[in-house]
Amino acid sequence: MRPIAAPTPMTRFRRMRRTPALRSLVQETVLSVSDLIWPVFVREGVNVREPIASMPGVERLSVDQVVKAAEEAAGLGIPAICLFPYIDPALKTEVCEEAWNPDNLANRAIKAIKASVPEIAVMTDVALDPYNASGHDGLVCDGVVLNDETVEALVRMTLVQADCGADIIGPSDMMDGRIGAIRSALESAGHKDVAILSYAAKYVSAFYRPFRDAVATSGALKDDKKTYQMNPANSGEALRLVERDLREGADMVMVKPGMPYLDICWRVKETFGAPTYAYQVSGEYAMIQSAAERGWIDGEKAMMESLLGFKRAGCDGVLTYFAPAAARKLRESRIWG
Repeated sequence: MRPIAAPTPMTRFRRMRRTPALRSLVQETVLSVSDLIWPVFVREGVNVREPIASMPGVERLSVDQVVKAAEEAAGLGIPAICLFPYIDPALKTEVCEEAWNPDNLANRAIKAIKASVPEIAVMTDVALDPYNASGHDGLVCDGVVLNDETVEALVRMTLVQADCGADIIGPSDMMDGRIGAIRSALESAGHKDVAILSYAAKYVSAFYRPFRDAVATSGALKDDKKTYQMNPANSGEALRLVERDLREGADMVMVKPGMPYLDICWRVKETFGAPTYAYQVSGEYAMIQSAAERGWIDGEKAMMESLLGFKRAGCDGVLTYFAPAAARKLRESRIWG
């Protein structure tokens, strides 16, 4: 479709920008609170709220405080919360057996949230890095991240999370074949209604560092993840990965990071039409928040502009640490723009 417009002065684009009402009438993209998923970090303890230095405004929360966060999210209309555990280093091993312990930190948080705030959807992270002595997303042998053995471990991890009440499984490991294995296992175990939001196009990125600080994996990781996460130079590969994951049973797909990869979001949505999400990762959040704290930018406006950009690029929703602040801003008006 080619836009048609009469020459000036018959067409004056400023006519429809003149007032808030007119701008609202022609706004093409709408951001709403239902587009938000809130990633939250959980740690051991009681009544603990521990600031994360590299993520201003974000805290590690004990389980009781995570429940309060879920209550806050539900009250704001945020439909889902995503859990990431900060694991005691003593529990990190090469085998990662704590990942499928029914009483591990993440699983206790799932059960506590579903007991207190059953209406909110709980999403989990499925990857071994929080539990791995090496900091990698998969099992490691002789310096090599093992694919098939890792998939078996991820299936065990998934089934326990589903038993604990998880609504959405988020495989973020980037091992080949894990979506099909997880989907088959969930069906066989009677968890046919548990959804999969696949990290289908997850790139090797410098923007993950604050997250690794938050879950205490940055110190353990001695090399990079280039053998299993995507090359930032590749675009067509992302489409192949998304197609594979959809064919294997993913209900939703994700592009990660978000802002540097809006072109990938657009291509995925235009090509497949499937529910498409982006993760506004820790480094993206930290850049905006840190600049705002220094008075270099208007943090609130930058927050909302960045989130609107994801929607304009075709995303159906965004995982963002800004979720509560954005939800409160959206309460002030029906739409933002």
